Amino acid sequence: MKYRDILEETSSALLANKVRSGLTMLGIIIGIGSVIAMLAIGQGAKQNIQGSIEGLGSNLLTIMPGVIQAGRGIVSSGRGSAETLKNEDLPVIEKVEGVAIVSPELSRRFQVVADTGNNTNTTIMGAEVKYAEVHNLILANGNFFSAEQVRGLGRQAILGATVASDLFGEIDPIGRKVRINGSVFRVIGVLQAKGGFGFSGPDDMVIIPLPTMQKVVSGLDNFSSVSVSVVDKEAMAQVQTQITDDLMIKHRVKEADFSIISQQDILDTMSTVINTFTMFLASIAGISLVVGGIGIMNMMLTTVTERTREIGLRKAIGAKRRDISLQFLIEAIALTFIGGAIGIFLGWLVSFLVTYFGVLQTSVSWYSILLAFGVSALIGIIFGYYPARRASAMNPIDALRYE
Repeated sequence: MKYRDILEETSSALLANKVRSGLTMLGIIIGIGSVIAMLAIGQGAKQNIQGSIEGLGSNLLTIMPGVIQAGRGIVSSGRGSAETLKNEDLPVIEKVEGVAIVSPELSRRFQVVADTGNNTNTTIMGAEVKYAEVHNLILANGNFFSAEQVRGLGRQAILGATVASDLFGEIDPIGRKVRINGSVFRVIGVLQAKGGFGFSGPDDMVIIPLPTMQKVVSGLDNFSSVSVSVVDKEAMAQVQTQITDDLMIKHRVKEADFSIISQQDILDTMSTVINTFTMFLASIAGISLVVGGIGIMNMMLTTVTERTREIGLRKAIGAKRRDISLQFLIEAIALTFIGGAIGIFLGWLVSFLVTYFGVLQTSVSWYSILLAFGVSALIGIIFGYYPARRASAMNPIDALRYE
């Protein structure tokens, strides 16, 4: 039997009952569409978070006091207090080979009240001049404070984009006054909106000189973190190890009373979480593929029963078992391929709409499309095999007698 004849027979069989064929493909369409959409959204979320993390600074190591333990956050665990980073640690870090910039930081949350009467509870970040360079911050308006203002306990403040909007709305904040924990600061700059992930992003932050934060606002002389920019990304692991060793000697401890987190650590963790979550959602969506496959098998079994006399006639005039089996198997595969193509378009459309309405920048990969077609073919073969085998095994005499 020629393949051209098989294709003609397949199209005739599927078009003979369009509604039934359409309903049979529905499970495949929904399943493939859901898998494509879930993978695209997951990939988009991964790229978005990766961009946000990398946007917080290049080649960045973050030193934090206390010991980070899985599920418990930052704790001391008997290895020193959680206030282990102080001014005398900075020269030790700066001397490590490969370190480009060191930025000590102290952050706390306070209520901020503007001279407009508006107020908000936000993160107050005490920092030095190098903070903006380390974290890739760009000013939308105004200036960053100078080294002289830092040394002189200046009362200058730089507002994140969200804080500026909450406190001043459409009013230009430059030159206006804000009160932080009883102290008045003059706004000298506003950061460009940067976005980000999690909490305490640069948009929801007020930056003031570090000595002012320590001696005037918070009364603390320690650091909540120290950001370290490394010259070469390839040397980050080596620099991290050297800083750990030197600070342990400085603190005279056998086990570190601080933690060092690299950008790559955060990226790897977030990527793992997102990939796992995406595959979980895609697996749930894939259940409808199994349901669709069962629907195809039921339809093909019904078709075999309806076409029993036709099968008997074909066998009587010389059709082989292989020809009958191939005919019904190709019909099942055609159903899944057509359903898969429609499903891919549906998944792409959902991904496009998610991007179009600004929810998330999605990304449909060739990998997901090839996977969808592969799964479609596999389902057609698996769930079409039994009906095809049953049709080919019919006795031609019994088939011709079937009413």
